[in-house]
Amino acid sequence: MTEERLDGVIVATALPYAEDPAAPAGLRVDLDRYAEHCRWLVQSGCRGVGPNGSLGEYSSLTAEERRAVARTAIEAVGGDGVVVVGVHGVGAHQAREWAEKAAEDGADGVLCLPPTMYRANDAEVVHHFEQVAAVGLPVMAYNNPIDTKVDMEPALVAEIAAIDNVVAVKEFSGDVRRVLELRERAPGLNVVAGADDVALEALLMGATGWFAGFPNVFPAESARLYELALAGKLEEARALYEPLVAAFRWDSRTEFVQAIKHGMDMVGRYGGPCRPPRGPLAPDALAALEADMRRAIDHLTANPAA
Repeated sequence: MTEERLDGVIVATALPYAEDPAAPAGLRVDLDRYAEHCRWLVQSGCRGVGPNGSLGEYSSLTAEERRAVARTAIEAVGGDGVVVVGVHGVGAHQAREWAEKAAEDGADGVLCLPPTMYRANDAEVVHHFEQVAAVGLPVMAYNNPIDTKVDMEPALVAEIAAIDNVVAVKEFSGDVRRVLELRERAPGLNVVAGADDVALEALLMGATGWFAGFPNVFPAESARLYELALAGKLEEARALYEPLVAAFRWDSRTEFVQAIKHGMDMVGRYGGPCRPPRGPLAPDALAALEADMRRAIDHLTANPAA
């Protein structure tokens, strides 16, 4: 069984596109820009990157694009960080195939949802993770009941944790009470904060990882927040977290991909458009996001050492 825990701040990477009439929806995956972004995140203090997650719009990619994105991240990061590839699939055979490709390409681990378009029962969920884990890479199970309609409660996660090579769970239910229960039921499992707007709370309760979205916008600050939380420096952590959390709440909203990409644009990084079915933010949502982002940016500008 692997000893890799898949902890630290691992960024669920946003994916840049370039306009191209011949590409799907007129948008070509910009692999050069994506490679630069992956390197920047690691150089800014994050432990690694996670290509082909929901934020990376994996469901809008062709199979060829999806593999190219994973390979680009692996090559760009090299030995400077970890690359945890999203292998989400409708069924176990698709997810296992993506895990096999990730292993061939040199990934450090995989992130895996339960079946994505079917409300699987507990036995089916366990089977799904058994198939993915059999490939041999470290597996981070991903509990996202909002998107999958399957809520992997702590008792089920404890069953999954007993599978060789399952080393972590990304917890995105928003219920911070689960951190302690997960640690009690599966003491060898790494609990990973999955929602940015409860990241500090989860870390203070014993999570040792953060698989995050807004570090695409604020990587150095997010890495600092993680360090402060693990060191138990609550006053300093709160001083950094509270001005950011309004922006972080967009990570738990339907338009999180558009919001994070626009946040990148606002801080001088390239976020750019999304592929369908995601369209641009509605004017009222855009105004609210920009107000939340301005608060965060103004605080960081006024407190550069925060």
